[in-house]
Amino acid sequence: MQLVSDVPVGVFLSGGIDSSALVSILSRGGVTPSTFSIVFKEADFSEAQHSRTIASIFRTDHHEIEVSQSDVMAAIPDALRAMDLPTMDGVNTYFVSRETRRAGVKVALSGLGGDEVFAGYSSFRTVPRIERLTRTLNHVPSIGLNGMASLFRAVTSENDQNRKLALLMFNNGERIHPYFVSRMLFTPEQLRKLLRNIPASILETAAASQQDSLNRALRLDPVNRVSYLESRCYMLNTLLRDSDVMSMSQGLELRVPLIDHELAKTVLALPGKWKLNGTPKKLLVNSLEGSLPDKIVHRSKRGFTLPFEHWIRQELRSEIETVLTARRINEGPLAPLLKGLEVARIWEAFLRGSVSWTRPWSLYVLQRWCELQNATA
Repeated sequence: MQLVSDVPVGVFLSGGIDSSALVSILSRGGVTPSTFSIVFKEADFSEAQHSRTIASIFRTDHHEIEVSQSDVMAAIPDALRAMDLPTMDGVNTYFVSRETRRAGVKVALSGLGGDEVFAGYSSFRTVPRIERLTRTLNHVPSIGLNGMASLFRAVTSENDQNRKLALLMFNNGERIHPYFVSRMLFTPEQLRKLLRNIPASILETAAASQQDSLNRALRLDPVNRVSYLESRCYMLNTLLRDSDVMSMSQGLELRVPLIDHELAKTVLALPGKWKLNGTPKKLLVNSLEGSLPDKIVHRSKRGFTLPFEHWIRQELRSEIETVLTARRINEGPLAPLLKGLEVARIWEAFLRGSVSWTRPWSLYVLQRWCELQNATA
């Protein structure tokens, strides 16, 4: 069904399990697909060997689209203009879609959704463990939890992970489900510093949406609960949305067969314990009957990820540093929403290594998108 088209259908091939699985399934069906991989000229960031391995095994019509760091960075302004809403992940999808369309492809299959359906993220192991821990903490008086959190903050280094661990212990008596803690960029404490006077009704609406998703997932076992939340929240609101907007901005039709509704319903109905047992994405890998080599199945998980951590400290530093100054924020479109001094402090914290690159990058995208679109908060 996914191959029905008036034009040839290509496959995004990163060399990870999901895209490699698509190639394997097509091959077993007698189809020799055209595969497309983005490879960096800089060897430090390129994973060409993995996609080449799959292309060689299944004898695909393989195409490598070679790009440099400067190619990607030059595309960032156009990527921001292509967004109808600001999104920190959109640049990745914009770039791979643009380059694939330039290679002559009009319809492509993506492995998007394989992690959510087949339990590929680390959250499938960590969130159930933290759920068990928080149930234990529920029996500890608030004053004790507050003391534990304060002691933890005092004896640990300041970073995103430790801030989240302290939040899980105590958040002014209000518990946030571990899944939402795992996905949040800024803790409530950081948001209180960053945001100006935001009406309580707005924050309540956001919290209600999360609670609705959680309520629907509570009847599921721990692994399938994470699968539902990853699918309903991160995949729906970020991955699918970015893929749709950015691919269509380039005239590319992107299809996602691993979240075909019948397949997703079938897998979600299976016991969660079947999905975690040493082998990554066990059910998907086993269904392929050993057609994927071990070095693909057990490789470090990356997907198509641009090396922003490096670039923000090097080539992009001057640009982002200029945009995230307190004065530019306070005089710009986000002045009613964000405190410029706190935004600048997030940037300084990144330079010190106490927050990850995703935090200043998200603020940069938000500010530049509003400037380019003449949008105001």
